[in-house]
Amino acid sequence: MKLLLIQGANMEYLGRRQPELYGTTTAKELDQILRRRARALAVGLDILYTNTEGEAVTAIYRADRAKVDGVLFNPAGFLHAGHALRDCLRSIGAPAIEIHMTNIEKRGYGSVTAEAAIGVIAGFGVDSYLLALEAMVSRLRAA
Repeated sequence: MKLLLIQGANMEYLGRRQPELYGTTTAKELDQILRRRARALAVGLDILYTNTEGEAVTAIYRADRAKVDGVLFNPAGFLHAGHALRDCLRSIGAPAIEIHMTNIEKRGYGSVTAEAAIGVIAGFGVDSYLLALEAMVSRLRAA
């Protein structure tokens, strides 16, 4: 099983950017946590950080052509106007789960990309990623 995680705009600054909202876990530390958990679940996990929506779209289409089993994504700064990302996710064969470290509804944000996801996990900090990873693996194994 192969999964792709897309980390959207500003996520590369985890641990430095607004730690009162996003905590002090760095992007590198989060990647290590996720790769360790993916190994324990016996799944492959590719991770891409990008501040450019078009790069995220290209990576998802490339992964779809390579028959990726699932996409995890934190649209981050793309959640407000990520229509191209949303349309991309609608057109691939693999299911996608949207992830947010904070409760975006509580913060008054709506996500344009959420409708292309099978589910959204938000508000649990770093655990949002682990929950999304486990939910995706569970769903794919059940199928």
